[in-house]
Amino acid sequence: MNVYSPSRIRNVVMLGHSGSGKTTMSETMLYESGTKKRRGSIEEKTTSSDYHEIEHQKEKSVFGTLLNLDWRGNKINLIDTPGTADYIGEVVGALRVADTAIFNLNADYGVEVGTELHWSYTEKYNIPSLFIVNKPDSDHSDFQRTIDMAKERFGRGVVVVQYPYSEGEDFHAIIDVLKMTMYEFPEDGGKPDKLPIPDSHRSQADLLHNELVETVAENDETLLDLYLEQGELTESQMQQGLQKSLLNRDIFPLFCCCAKRNMGTGRVMGFLGNVAPNPLEANPPLTTEGEKLELDEEADPLMFMFKNSSESHVGDMLYFKVYRGSVEPGLDLVNHTTGNAVRLSGLYLPNGDQRNETDRILTGDIGAAVKLKNTGVNDTLHPKGNEVQIEPIHFPEPVIRTAIELKHEGEEDKLGTALHQLQREDPSLKVEHSQELKQVIIHGQGEEHLAVIEHSLKTRFNLDFDFVQPRIPYRETITKPARAEYKHKKQSGGAGQYGAVSMLMEPLKENMPEHSDLKVRNTQEIELDWGGKLIFRNCIVGGVIDNRFMPAILKGIMEKMESGPLSNCRVRDIRISIYDGDMHSVDSNDAAFRTAALMAFKAGFMKADPKLLEPVYNIEVTVPADHMGDVMGDISTRRGQIMGMDSEGSIQKIKAQVPLEELDHYATRLKSITHGSARYSRSFSHYARVPQDIQQRVMEETMQLQEA
Repeated sequence: MNVYSPSRIRNVVMLGHSGSGKTTMSETMLYESGTKKRRGSIEEKTTSSDYHEIEHQKEKSVFGTLLNLDWRGNKINLIDTPGTADYIGEVVGALRVADTAIFNLNADYGVEVGTELHWSYTEKYNIPSLFIVNKPDSDHSDFQRTIDMAKERFGRGVVVVQYPYSEGEDFHAIIDVLKMTMYEFPEDGGKPDKLPIPDSHRSQADLLHNELVETVAENDETLLDLYLEQGELTESQMQQGLQKSLLNRDIFPLFCCCAKRNMGTGRVMGFLGNVAPNPLEANPPLTTEGEKLELDEEADPLMFMFKNSSESHVGDMLYFKVYRGSVEPGLDLVNHTTGNAVRLSGLYLPNGDQRNETDRILTGDIGAAVKLKNTGVNDTLHPKGNEVQIEPIHFPEPVIRTAIELKHEGEEDKLGTALHQLQREDPSLKVEHSQELKQVIIHGQGEEHLAVIEHSLKTRFNLDFDFVQPRIPYRETITKPARAEYKHKKQSGGAGQYGAVSMLMEPLKENMPEHSDLKVRNTQEIELDWGGKLIFRNCIVGGVIDNRFMPAILKGIMEKMESGPLSNCRVRDIRISIYDGDMHSVDSNDAAFRTAALMAFKAGFMKADPKLLEPVYNIEVTVPADHMGDVMGDISTRRGQIMGMDSEGSIQKIKAQVPLEELDHYATRLKSITHGSARYSRSFSHYARVPQDIQQRVMEETMQLQEA
């Protein structure tokens, strides 16, 4: 395998909405560069990416795939990513190691929601970006509308470098306004003929050329002076200006390609080699200290793990980028996260499902390693004594959840092991072993994401289970004061049990009044693990209950608060004052007072007008304007409250608050009513009272469960 210096490497991530042609574009680049002798196709299941069984079934990308090719002496590491929001975890990891992003826009639809989602991450990571308008041969292609949408959403920095001579079934040529040349392709694509721009297109080409030159000049004072002086910029001056403007995200060049017919990909690869930044020039990553990590070929080795893929015959294959020095098999490093020593064994340069072993990987390059003990995604490896750690990838919060119900007893450990492995491979998956709800709950990015997890659990780990509705983590509280007492007395030969407790329970509020009949001896303010507070006050006078029994009383109260009387869910935001009771010199003990406190709490709680609280989430829905009314109407049917709206071009953003119970299948519903063109994110906001009919239903369901 060739070893490329950093100046000859280009790390590129392929982005875009599902169906925009990313995988076909990647395949055509491999073929055009000579890396593959025959172009694969999605329909024939022969592409270098999309090689997993689940991807063949779905006929689209599910996982990010690392490819590499040589184009005129430059190595292009190309990461083909999924376009469906359900697999955003694969995209986020790839973006962290890419130096340039290529956005594929479908000429039929223009800027779609998936593009919006990916764009937000390139902004976050400050990644130079360019656009390709793909599928100009489609019957419904509208290149100009696509340009207008891109400019409206992404700004004046979107500048046309190429446009189609004609669209639809007549598409066969591309006019390049940087080179001021027309490329005419043979019927089956490939190498084009370079022709003068026809007179019928000359004025449009001149207009777009001047717009391109002016945009480049505007972002560089030196070039602006030259432009004003000469009225034009040379090709080398344009290249210099494009490099700087691309790196600063001042310019987003836009090309035209027909990936399926192999028309235009060579020009894009040439642009990557001549203009796109190499790893030494690219915007550097940040360390956990917030400092920029400058790449250095001569420094000690430093590598960052961004992806984990399980291979049946070798185990975990960890993908990494080398940020400093070089790495080779046998090298001993330290995992900064764990502090453990790690020895590099086999190193590979993956190309889809092909694994090409190598004996050295230099700064800026991307590779993979196997048998890295106790190492995973987000780990930084470096020599002993080097304390640099790269800022970890922050994966998006899940938007959907489901519970797993095993069909066979005794497979709990097997399930736990399987979920742990899947979470290592996919950090956008979250696994919750809920003691409160007595369920194993998995949280994902959408229905498709959960379907992939289900497929893996059943086919890879041979587990037999069902996905079932996850329970809601309700909270319980009270709305008015109540007094309660309970005497626990038990005699069964020998020492008995005796303890009596009287308590006042009140809903917790700010600036609560004191009671003239209570004298507070001491107060404990307890921040509950499940949210909210408990204020526990000892108001005993005259020694009717010894102080040594107070911890047992608190323990009894806390025990019942972990399994509330209404729904078996947790209780919060209560002030309890223990003001009276009784004890026996022989029969009183901790167990007696714990039981007495628990029963007194239960009795008082039911007299204090108890209410059920439900978790409410903030949601943000990103949706095309023509579906906005449908989405807002649907939110209203889910007991949701619209909190605000915003727009970015033709894309609308709706902010709302919706109870968790109404969100369990919301991702699916949203996809249905918007034909897959919307996405949403969510985060916990607060707990709020449930309507009375829901409280009654939950109480009845809880009673039925207890009886069962």
